[in-house]
Amino acid sequence: MTIKAVGVVSRAKPGQFLHIKCGKAAAPFLRRPLSIHRVDKEQGLLFLLFQVKGAGTLWLASQQPGDVLDILGPLGNGFKPPARDSALLLVAGGIGIAPLFFLAEEAAAKGSLVKVVIGARNLDHLLLLDKLAEAGATVLAATEDGSFGFRGTAIDLLTKALQEEKADLICACGPRGMLAKTASIAEKRQIPCFVSLEEYMACGVGACRGCAIKVLTSDGNMDYLNVCSHGPVFAAGEVAW
Repeated sequence: MTIKAVGVVSRAKPGQFLHIKCGKAAAPFLRRPLSIHRVDKEQGLLFLLFQVKGAGTLWLASQQPGDVLDILGPLGNGFKPPARDSALLLVAGGIGIAPLFFLAEEAAAKGSLVKVVIGARNLDHLLLLDKLAEAGATVLAATEDGSFGFRGTAIDLLTKALQEEKADLICACGPRGMLAKTASIAEKRQIPCFVSLEEYMACGVGACRGCAIKVLTSDGNMDYLNVCSHGPVFAAGEVAW
């Protein structure tokens, strides 16, 4: 979906999200958080890539050119920009490629060497392979059924990729289990790693505490932080998996 939102686009950073009211009436009551997929700053356009899962996203997918959306954003903290000439490795599980594309595009444009490991159940669920290549990224794809690319999971392919080439930074988005395994691999190899988390959100601005997750503090204890206001991007070692 393409949205004209000049003010949002001027401030948007990879990893941030929008909180969108999906409906004209009271139901669905809660807004839906959706990652910013990419932006076109010259035209003031932002792009969303999402999967229809329920009433809210079904309503959003039914909108037509010229319709007006009620959005809050950009919200949250995004990915830390990688250093120029650094080797950036992105790990995406299925629709988890949505926020990572924005990061891949910007990092490649600024001189980083971007490699994307993307995994899905089958070929039909692999997204944006050509567009990632056009943006300047090297793309490695894995399917669990072997219908395209490497046969296995994104984690299997990540392990293989790290055996062949180094990475200065890993950023990931996808199912929580995949993120936990990515965090473990990065920690063992002493590679900085950041993950984008997904949680149900009510307010989107840190007031309701509905999206709090358990994190590790510097003194070894546990605490809770909001995904919406402290995240959705966290240092992988900060999350209590």
